Amino acid sequence: MDLSPGQQKAVFVLVVVVLAALGYWLILPKITHSHGSAQAAASSPAPSAAGSVPASGVPQGAAPAPSTASPAASGAVNIYSWLPFTQQGLAAAAAVTVKFGADYNTYSYTEDAAAYVGTMNGLITGQLATTLQGLYSTPGVAKVRNSQKQVSTGTAVIDSLRSFGPSSLTFVVTAGQHLVTSQGTTNGSAQYAITVTGSGTSWQVNDIELSTVGQS
Repeated sequence: MDLSPGQQKAVFVLVVVVLAALGYWLILPKITHSHGSAQAAASSPAPSAAGSVPASGVPQGAAPAPSTASPAASGAVNIYSWLPFTQQGLAAAAAVTVKFGADYNTYSYTEDAAAYVGTMNGLITGQLATTLQGLYSTPGVAKVRNSQKQVSTGTAVIDSLRSFGPSSLTFVVTAGQHLVTSQGTTNGSAQYAITVTGSGTSWQVNDIELSTVGQS
């Protein structure tokens, strides 16, 4: 049964609140990972131009809930009975998103494209792996990365859940970067929309783009 527009808005607000709470004890944001490959410019927050990864076409609207909520014994509403995923599924999707967000900005000039993408094995779809490997190998990007001897360490934290459907979730993530080069050290960050697809507790990232892409 479809939810009314008012119910959908209420569900979305509740999901955002739950996600914020999970961030403290399930998601463990700001995970840092220290290896990967390198990137185009010292001030750039990713090895390729953010937004150059094509959108996956995953629907961004909220999906209708499969059933109405049942009050828990305590009288509290179980919002997960309205949603196409469980609490454990949401936590698993968020954990994959955070790890990928950190790995995306973690690399070294000593590693090639295969090694860079290899750190994300199991986290991303085959299509996204091919896309990232191609962007990382772009001659101009590789030349700057090697000439500056870039070594980057990434971090990631989820800011919000933008949208969800039966088999996809899109998170807004702030990805940080600590970049060491022959010219000095810089720190930066960028906000991305990262979409994961899957079900249950099995999820993979299939799209990343700047959070402002497609937003009015």
